[in-house]
Amino acid sequence: MASFKLCIADPKSGKCFQKEAKDAEAEGFIGLNVEENIKGDSFGMQDYEFTITGGSDYCGFPMRHGIRATRKKIHSSGGVGFPGLAKGEKKRKTVCGHKIHENIIQINLKIIKEGAKKLSEMFPAGEKKEEAAEEKKEAPKEKKQEEKKEAPKEKKEEKKEEKKEEKKEEKKEEKKEDKKQEEKKEAPKEEAKK
Repeated sequence: MASFKLCIADPKSGKCFQKEAKDAEAEGFIGLNVEENIKGDSFGMQDYEFTITGGSDYCGFPMRHGIRATRKKIHSSGGVGFPGLAKGEKKRKTVCGHKIHENIIQINLKIIKEGAKKLSEMFPAGEKKEEAAEEKKEAPKEKKQEEKKEAPKEKKEEKKEEKKEEKKEEKKEEKKEDKKQEEKKEAPKEEAKK
């Protein structure tokens, strides 16, 4: 039996939610084309309407509207499956057809009409993951800021210590030079006394 990973995009919030459709839920997708509309009642999302924006097969090839074959190599200058190309540049790429079949693994959906229940209520785990991810992002930033604050302090302290050590060494050298000069002055006096 077929099973699909559904990536549901919410254009209002800009978030994407994932749902697994297996067996009976997945049967409603087989035979549909890219850019067709589907009601969410068939896979547990009452009162929602979606449009199929794309997907990918088991090898990762993207679905492209207008391709009737299961898989095809095409020459194109842009669109689905093509990175930003220079003006006039064309590439040969393998893409998947626009019809959903058993070998399709992922289906991308976009919400057209929302139901009574919000997506955040239907997918609470997704928000928890997002909150955890945001906390993880904030934590390193705080650590970096603390390290940046501590780093200059440590550098200043190190510089102060180095200056103190240099001054001590200079004073020791001056004392040694003074002693040598005094000894030189005293040496002729002692010879004169003899």
